[in-house]
Amino acid sequence: MSLADIKKKIENDARDEAGRILEKARENVEAIKKNAADEIKKMENGYSDRFKKEQPEILRRREIVAGLDVKKIELGVRQQAITDAFQAALKTLASMPGEAYISFIGKLFKKAVETGNEKVYISKSEKNISSEWISKLNAQNGWSLSLSEERRDISGGFILEQDNIETNCSFDMLVRWIRDEIEADVVKRLFSA
Repeated sequence: MSLADIKKKIENDARDEAGRILEKARENVEAIKKNAADEIKKMENGYSDRFKKEQPEILRRREIVAGLDVKKIELGVRQQAITDAFQAALKTLASMPGEAYISFIGKLFKKAVETGNEKVYISKSEKNISSEWISKLNAQNGWSLSLSEERRDISGGFILEQDNIETNCSFDMLVRWIRDEIEADVVKRLFSA
C-alpha cells in the first residue's frame, strides 16, 4: 500500500470514527433532552397540582389582606372625619361673635384664675381681649391680672402664668381635653348607621 492510500485509509477511518462519535453524541443529546422534558413535565404537573390544592388558601389569604386594607383605609377616613369635626369645633369657638366670645372667656377666667396675680397671654390674632377688658375683669373680681405683651400661637382663649407655671386655657387645649373625654361618643354618633 502506498503512502497516499494509507493516508486516505486513516482519513476515512477517522471520518467514520468521528461520525460514530457524533452520532453517539446526538443520541446522548436527544436522551438528555427527553429526560429534561420529562422532568419539566413532572415539575409542571407537580406545581399545577400543588397550586390547585393551595389555590383556595391563597385566595382566602388575599381576601383577608384585602379586608384588612379596606378596614385600614376606613379607619383612616374615620379618624380624619373625627379630626375634621374637632377642627370645626375649634374654628367655631375662635369665630364666636364678640359678646358671646367675651362672655365665654369671662367664665373661663373665673374657673382658671387661682391667685388673681397671673400674667395673661393671648393669641396673636386676638381681637376681643384687651388691657381695658382685663382691667374691667380685675375690678369685677378683685384681681391683679396683667396682660403680657407677648402673644402666643394659639387659636383663641388664653394662657395664665404664675411663678413659671402655666395654666393653658387656649381653645386648642380645651378641644384636646374635650376630645379625650367625648371621642367615643362622637365616633358613635358619626358612624352608627
